[in-house]
Amino acid sequence: MNEFDLAKASPNGVYMDYCQKDQLAFQRSPSGKAIFYPRIVEAKTGEGLRWELSQGLGTVYSTTVIYSRDEKPYNVALIDVDEGYRMMSRVEGVEPEHVRIGMRVQVRMKTFDDGKKYPIFTPVKEAL
Repeated sequence: MNEFDLAKASPNGVYMDYCQKDQLAFQRSPSGKAIFYPRIVEAKTGEGLRWELSQGLGTVYSTTVIYSRDEKPYNVALIDVDEGYRMMSRVEGVEPEHVRIGMRVQVRMKTFDDGKKYPIFTPVKEAL
């Protein structure tokens, strides 16, 4: 098996395959606990994990704005995904300074310079 085959077979490779299909996936333990970042087995028990698809809705748990010289500011946020796990991402579609803790967000896959899709979040439009 070459290096490419190993990457595809890894938990991260499986996760990235879902992202390329515009799906946000996570794992769940036999006890029902949501697990993220992808891994081979549950850390505490060594039990196998199954893959599930997220509905992609969540709430901003924390956020910060990153300022770099000669670049537009952007945010980095921790998102509490409704299925019960937390992940790091970005919130786009609103100025970085306007991202707020408690803001409801929805995932979308964005293609980056490496040609791969990664999950980012956008604010949920509230029903009037």
